[in-house]
Amino acid sequence: MKRTEAREEAFKLLYSLQLMSDKDIKEQIEVYIEDNNITDKEAIKYIEDIINGTSAENEKIENMVSENIKSDWDIKRISKIDLALLKLGIYEILYSKLPYKVVINEVVELSKKYGDDNSKAFVNGVLASVVKKSGL
Repeated sequence: MKRTEAREEAFKLLYSLQLMSDKDIKEQIEVYIEDNNITDKEAIKYIEDIINGTSAENEKIENMVSENIKSDWDIKRISKIDLALLKLGIYEILYSKLPYKVVINEVVELSKKYGDDNSKAFVNGVLASVVKKSGL
């Protein structure tokens, strides 16, 4: 499984976990991997890293989202899909060793596929702002 596909699977799981916030994350990862017949060890490791990492850094990541949206907006107004994409992107930008341009491009592509008409520009703008403020 390519990294792009693994990232898409991580996004789907991250999104679904937002909808059922009181569930055991480890168990949900195992169920998701089994239900989706994901056998690639690297993909599984990547998905686990994304889900566990975004969970562990959730407060910091949500603060980054809040700091990088318009001042008259509230994080609660962001669609669950866009929020999951932003969490994925911010986690990878700040905590992985991947080039931020690659991360932004991949997350924007996911926003085109899963988000609404405004998602692409919104996600791109927030992630670009995070990069700029982080000095990357």
